[in-house]
Amino acid sequence: MFDLILVGSGGFAGANARYWLARWIADRYGTAFPYGTLVINVSGSLVIGFLITYLNARLSLSPNYRLIFTTGFIGAYTTFSTYTYESLTLMQDGLWARAAAYLIGSVALGMAAVTVGMLIGRSV
Repeated sequence: MFDLILVGSGGFAGANARYWLARWIADRYGTAFPYGTLVINVSGSLVIGFLITYLNARLSLSPNYRLIFTTGFIGAYTTFSTYTYESLTLMQDGLWARAAAYLIGSVALGMAAVTVGMLIGRSV
């Protein structure tokens, strides 16, 4: 139960950070191109790469910090960061076919799923 509180508190902060940053970017650059999402996905990937490496390799902190910062905050800020981190980990482990399947499959299946979702939404 304590884990849920840690993830939830980090998630609350991450979701609000995403909302604030996306609005701030949209106010300055408009919405003709999804600049906010692009910045959030790239910055989230940078932060998760740093945090997981730093927290695991450099500090001997409680695993609770990972729950708050990576699972909670970054997980709510963007799941794209997890996607890129897991893809890179598969590549670093030499599992190139799995990495390619994950990268291509996630995009292809995601596009198919959003298409089906939109079609269902229009037909109801």
